[in-house]
Formats: sequence, structure tokens, C-alpha cells
Amino acid sequence: MKFTAAGDMIIQKRIYEGYDFSELSDFIKQGDARFFNLETTLNRTGDTCGSAFSGGTYIRTDPEVLDDIKPYGFNMTSFNNNHALDFSYGGFFSTLEAVNASGLVHSGAGRNLAEAAAPAYLNTKNGRVALISVNSNFDPSAMAGEQSPLFPGRAGVNGLRIKSRVELPKEELEHIKRIAKATNINAAKEITRKEGYYPELCDDECELGELKFKLGDEPRFVMEIDERDIARVEKAIFEASLQADYIMISVHSHQISGDSKEEPSQFLKDFAHRCIDAGAHAVVGHGPHLLRPIEVYKDCPIFYSLGDFVLQLYNVETAPEDFFQKHGLTSASTVHELLAKRSKNFTVGLMTDKRMFRSVIPLWETEGTKLKSITLMPIEMCMDGNKAETGLPKKSCNPEIFEYLRDMCKSYGTVLTLRKDGLIDCKW
Repeated sequence: MKFTAAGDMIIQKRIYEGYDFSELSDFIKQGDARFFNLETTLNRTGDTCGSAFSGGTYIRTDPEVLDDIKPYGFNMTSFNNNHALDFSYGGFFSTLEAVNASGLVHSGAGRNLAEAAAPAYLNTKNGRVALISVNSNFDPSAMAGEQSPLFPGRAGVNGLRIKSRVELPKEELEHIKRIAKATNINAAKEITRKEGYYPELCDDECELGELKFKLGDEPRFVMEIDERDIARVEKAIFEASLQADYIMISVHSHQISGDSKEEPSQFLKDFAHRCIDAGAHAVVGHGPHLLRPIEVYKDCPIFYSLGDFVLQLYNVETAPEDFFQKHGLTSASTVHELLAKRSKNFTVGLMTDKRMFRSVIPLWETEGTKLKSITLMPIEMCMDGNKAETGLPKKSCNPEIFEYLRDMCKSYGTVLTLRKDGLIDCKW
């Protein structure tokens, strides 16, 4: 079988008639399964309220953009990302309705947790593909809820909840305890704890407000996935193994290791390996809006982030009052003023960083479930010039994309070679 995938599609306007994407679509259509991450909500201006939170920018566009996207050749998607509930449940359900009507196979979002967590299936002439989609970046209220005999489930996304803590040697941990005691920052919580509403802390633990600290050998920040969420994904993989020939995991994750946005978090690496150990055959990551390394683990590809495929954050035409107030304005201001203020007059942010406009589309081929080859098409999104083309992708011959990805893949044992036709071969 063959597979292609693209990263984040933050699409905010219709693609104009005549835009030439034939080179991309010819490459994408080589895959039997062809995936992208739909990072927007699909609803009409004014049809639904904005949430009290957003994924960063409140993003929405009209459902007809799916008619512009499908000719690229995609047949699988997910909108399980940090923007899924930017426009509350109204925007969520209108997106769900539009994606269902489009015929695109999708997973990761649903009317309850069972629906959001379930695999979705694509039938192709060469086999059946399962898609399971998860997300580690979401407001807690955006997570779908379980149904029970008495109550319906809550609509939302299939989330990976993250538990974080700071580990410190004993002397430094005791210093944090002294700060907590001197400031009374935990006083109300400790009263509530004595009333039985919070679990007791051990001697080697303490809290400073919402920050949790634990005794460790050296200072470090630790993030771990809630085991209940991993168990749910593993159960979905087990279920899919009966129904599908190939299982693909989509994971939306922004968290990092160290101080580099390009380096995936340790929990994401552990999660990807556990998915493959459980029977998945590929992990397709997206979220941080730039490329991350490619790893091959047990003959299965892991794309820690495919970056962007469409990036149109400056094409937001309307915004709820909350977004204006967050930046010290009101909706009497224009969106132009809002975005200018947030970006320090368009000098900072994703739309000014060339890394966000450079990506690759992988094409990987398997024999059975064993990986045979990976070929990458470098792409660049339009960053300047014609505003109708801003953020739209085309094949790139820029060697900087190859060099950038080659260098970050070295420590993962993946060797990249640039071909004369501009494509990139991966060896492992």
C-alpha cells in the first residue's frame, strides 16, 4: 500500500479558481490513503458564539472550503486539534456536519468520547486503513465525555491529558515548601484538602499554586500522559486490528523537549512507540506549525510533525469580542487593528517565521505492513506578494528545507538524500 499525508491546514478563505496545485495533487494521489489535519472550524459568521477560550486565534471559515480542498486528492482528515471548539458547540457540530457530508473519512471528534475515540475506516483497492486521532493540546472543557446509563456523553475531542510536575533535589524542594508556607498560596487548597476534596500529599511532594513539585535527583520538568487515555488509544488499536489492514495514528501536539520547538516532547516519543508496540503502523504528527524529525521504529514511520500545508492566520475576517478584549481592544476595532496589535505591527508571530511556511509531504510505501520506502516532496507556502495566494502551498526546490530536516533527523537514525528532481529519499 501507499500513503501520503500533509500537516496543518489553517485555511481561512476559498482557494481561487485557477490556482495550479496539479504538481502537489499528482504526488498526493499516489497514496491509497491521503491524510491532512483540518485546523479550522466550519461555520457561518454569526451563527454561533465564540468560546471563552480559543486555540490561539479564533479561526473559522465557510464549509465550502472543503470543495476546494478535496481536489488536492485527500480522502482522510481530522479536526481534533486545539481549535476544534473555538466557536463552542455550535461551531463544533457545524464542522462535524460539514466533514461528514464531504465524504472525507475522519476521526478524533464526536458527540461523545466513544465516538471521538473510535477508529474510522477507509476502503481502498489495496486494503482497508484505520485512522485514530488524538490531541494533547486542548482546553479541559473541549475533551469529549463518556456516556453513562443515565447521562449522554459530552461532545468534544479525543484528548491525551497531560500531567506535569517539576522534580527537584531535596534542598530545592524544601525551599519551595518554605515559599508556599510563607506566602499562604496553598492555604485555601489545604483547607479543601482537609475536607476530603483533594488527595493527601506525600512528604516528597509539594505544590505552589497549580505547580506540582516532587523529589528528584536533578531539576527537570516532566510531562506524562494520563494512563487512562493511553489505554483508550490502545483499545482502539486493538479494535482496528480486526477491521483494518493498516492502522494510522494522527496526533496533534505542541509540547516540546528542552528549549527547541523542533524537538518533540519525551511523552510524544514514548506515546508514538507505545502505539506501534500496540499494533499501529504509522504515526502522523502535526501541531507546532513547523517540521520535526522523522523516525522509523520497528519498520513503522513516525512523523513527529509535518508542519503546515496551508497557513492563513492573517485572513481571519471576523472575531468574537473575547479575542479583541484579550488584546486590549473592543469589537469596535477592525480585525486589521487586532492582528496588528497582537503581532507588534506584523513583525512577530507564525506569519513572520519562514519555518512555518516550509514543509514536506511524505509518500511512504509498505509491503504488507512493513515499510519499504519514504519519499518526501518539499513544499513552501506563499509568504509575501499576491494576497490571494498567501499561505497556499507549492512544490519547492529550496535546498534549505532539505538541510533543515536532514540535520534534525540525524539523531533519530534517519538519513535524508536530496534527489535531482527535488524530492528527498529517506533511509533508516
